[in-house]
Amino acid sequence: MVFSSIAFLYYFLPVFLIIYFIVPDKFKNIILLLFSLAFYAYGEPVYIIIVMISVLSSFINGLLIEKYFESKIKRLFLIIDICVSLGFLAYFKYTDFFIANINNLFNSNLSLLHIALPVGISFYTFQTISYTIDVYKGEVKAQRNFIKLATFVSKFPQKVAGPVVRYSEVEKELTKRTHSFENFSLGMRRFIIGLAKKVILANNFGLLYDIFLGVGDRSVAFYWLAGLAFMLQIYFDFSGYSDMAIGLARMLGFKFAENFNYPYIAKSITDFWRRWHISLSSWFKDYIYIPLGGSRVSKIKALRNIMIVWLITGFWHGAAWNFVFWGLYFGVLLIIEKLWVGKILEKLPNLFRYAYTLFIVYISWIIFNSHTPLADLQALFGMTDIPMTNNVTIYYFRSYLILFLVGIIGATPILRDWAINLKTNEKSSKMMNLVEPIFLVVLLMISTAYLVDGSFNPFIYFRF
Repeated sequence: MVFSSIAFLYYFLPVFLIIYFIVPDKFKNIILLLFSLAFYAYGEPVYIIIVMISVLSSFINGLLIEKYFESKIKRLFLIIDICVSLGFLAYFKYTDFFIANINNLFNSNLSLLHIALPVGISFYTFQTISYTIDVYKGEVKAQRNFIKLATFVSKFPQKVAGPVVRYSEVEKELTKRTHSFENFSLGMRRFIIGLAKKVILANNFGLLYDIFLGVGDRSVAFYWLAGLAFMLQIYFDFSGYSDMAIGLARMLGFKFAENFNYPYIAKSITDFWRRWHISLSSWFKDYIYIPLGGSRVSKIKALRNIMIVWLITGFWHGAAWNFVFWGLYFGVLLIIEKLWVGKILEKLPNLFRYAYTLFIVYISWIIFNSHTPLADLQALFGMTDIPMTNNVTIYYFRSYLILFLVGIIGATPILRDWAINLKTNEKSSKMMNLVEPIFLVVLLMISTAYLVDGSFNPFIYFRF
């Protein structure tokens, strides 16, 4: 089940909210846990076992780490828990990748297992690992209530695609959180905006990219148009889901950190990764980069640490070589910025810095999304025998022009800043108080209409 579905919006969520707000506070975690497990079990009930084993491992090993905190044996319990969590991730996500590469390398004929990937396993694996590491470092106390820890790991608002919420961020709220009309209304507003970003924008950009894949009569211009469509699709898809997750959590009294900050207005690749999937970037920084020594080591080792982090980042995103190359691509570029380009960029006009960053990010999404990235890049730069443009390209450019304009503007803070100015202005604030609820209802109705129509509704990060 995903948030952008009729089953979730008009069946699961209303029933959950009614029961959640009726029961006394002491039962809210239990209700949230039960509905989270039901949410997870909607398509793959057997994988609830994997989630609960991961939670149980973190629960037991966290208590043992704290009990033997002054002893060296605590390291053993940390290693056991990490092995359990990463073991599940490796088996379900990477087994077929390794088998296929062994077959290619040794000309063997081992059968692929075709293992279905549990939904959200990459996200909850990072949550359980960060919890036990934080207990190991003494930054949080081990949770002695299994229900609370299970609720933290499995809560459905951020189950499928993040953000990667750390135990330390919600530790107090698992015990006591504030439920208010203000929180609920702010959360609902955020959820509807995220839903619209996903259903109205991301899905339609995805539909254009899907059309591109099915069209035989391509051109160089169509490759560029399709690349831009995917660039906007993945942003509105993922940031929209993050908005929905943050909004749902706010409705329930949790305050999740922001996960996107208009990454397409970044002025460098370093800046881009401070704005894109912020929770994941900070996770890799705190749990891999810094433990490796970060930048507090020799220059060679610091550069090595960057490449290790980005190799892992790429491989985390998917069990395929294009994801590995995508990670290494950013690792190399970040090193180049760190050593040379960064200082030069600071002296250049902002327009050039925007163009530089967008171009590099655009190319990165070609690598990320393609099974044949080299061939696609050759076509993109006119290194094949396809024409520069054709009637098919012109037709789809005209058909999607308004959507592209809306998407490009929506990927910047222009609309947000305009709305804030209207709200803070004495003359327009009353009008905004009336218009905003109507606008949100209209967005919800349009999004629902798309879903009822059975429109194209993929979700890129669904199986991460």
